[in-house]
Amino acid sequence: MKNVFLLTVLAMLLGFSFPVNAQNLQIPSVDFGPRESLTVVSNDTPHVFNIEVADTQQELGRGMMYRKAVPPNEGMLFEFGEERIVSIWMKNTSVFLDVIFVRADGRILKIEHSAKPFSLRSMSSEAPVTAVFEIAGGQANALGIRPGDVLQHSYFSTTP
Repeated sequence: MKNVFLLTVLAMLLGFSFPVNAQNLQIPSVDFGPRESLTVVSNDTPHVFNIEVADTQQELGRGMMYRKAVPPNEGMLFEFGEERIVSIWMKNTSVFLDVIFVRADGRILKIEHSAKPFSLRSMSSEAPVTAVFEIAGGQANALGIRPGDVLQHSYFSTTP
């Protein structure tokens, strides 16, 4: 009888997932440096964003994790330094994000709209890119930002 009770308790523990309270976690601090300006030109309309830049291994690894919100017209530019196929996931990210994959010339290759918080699904650029730009989920559609539009920032090789 004791074994049945213990097995029942164990099954209950394994069958339930317990939410993690991020406030109780030791979240390492990352200094992304001063904010910069980035403009997305979509259909001849400029959309200006106030951004953080992730360009070190620590910053690239942390990204937008543990944020409670992403205000409109703010975002993060992940600079990889070279063109390559990249994959992003949403583990430890609690907000919906539009994940924008960008080529070296600043042109948008692909957009993952409203990526689901805490998802382990890998989102791939599927072709070489040199950066990823993340903004609040739904903002790309709201502003009409599409593949082929151009990001203007000093990181990109050409800015039309």
